[in-house]
Formats: sequence, structure tokens, C-alpha cells
Amino acid sequence: MTKSASRTPARLVLADGRVFEGVSMGATTSAIGEVVFTTGMTGYQEVITDPSYAGQLVTMTAPQMGNTGINAEDTETTKPRVAGFIVHELSSVVSNWRANESLDAYLKRHNITGIACMTRARSRGTSVTPARRWRPSAPKTPRPCTTAPRRPPPWMA
Repeated sequence: MTKSASRTPARLVLADGRVFEGVSMGATTSAIGEVVFTTGMTGYQEVITDPSYAGQLVTMTAPQMGNTGINAEDTETTKPRVAGFIVHELSSVVSNWRANESLDAYLKRHNITGIACMTRARSRGTSVTPARRWRPSAPKTPRPCTTAPRRPPPWMA
């Protein structure tokens, strides 16, 4: 199963004004919440459906996610619990015989937004201050991944 990831530009805006730019995955909507991280190399499906992450925006620190897809047997609950999902790179290839759909398609189906192309600085910033608010959104013009500091928007004040 091969599924191309969306290439719509997206931004992750932290309350302290830092902006991380990448590409959208999942639903093309916005989310505001507490950013947390997990260091697991696998298990993203279990993380997305884990009730302990309810309403949070979870950062996966492993370099690539999505390569095993999503299957109906590995969920922790009947529906996703995260408000948003952040990865360094979203795999465009699903290579697990048990997969029913791609990570991107699963997030879209459940109206969960996500962003790919996060730098290690993103998770380092989270580990120093664990709870941060963010809002992923599509910028008007595409830009490369960057961590240029900017003033926070008024709605995050």
C-alpha cells in the first residue's frame, strides 16, 4: 500500500512566539492545545488512541512515522484521543500487511490535524518546558522548515 502525504504548507506556532514550518498531514484544520512528546520508536497508533493523551498535541521524536500504517486491531480505544499530531517526517509508503489505511488518511477521517517536518529543536523546546500551546495552520506562502522566532499571535496571548 502506497499513499502520498499531503504537501500543503503548515505552521506550528508556540505561545512563546516560536514558529515551526512544515507540511500539513491529516485534516486541514487548526487545533490549540498542550504540546507533549513521546520518545517511542513505534506505537504511534496506540499513542493517538491512548486516553492519557486526550486533547493534547503529541510530538513523536522518532525520525519517521506512518510506515506501518493503521490497522483496526492496534487501537487503545474506539477513536483517536489526541487533538493534534506532530512528526519529523511522514512516510509516504505503508509497508505492513496488517494496515487498513495510511496514518494521513486515518487522521483525515477523524478530523485530526498534524504537521510534518519538525526539527529536533521542536522536541528539545518541549522537553525544557513540557506544556506549550500551539496552533497548526496553513500559511499564505510556502516556506522551508525554519525555527525563526516571531511574536505570538493575539489569540495565544
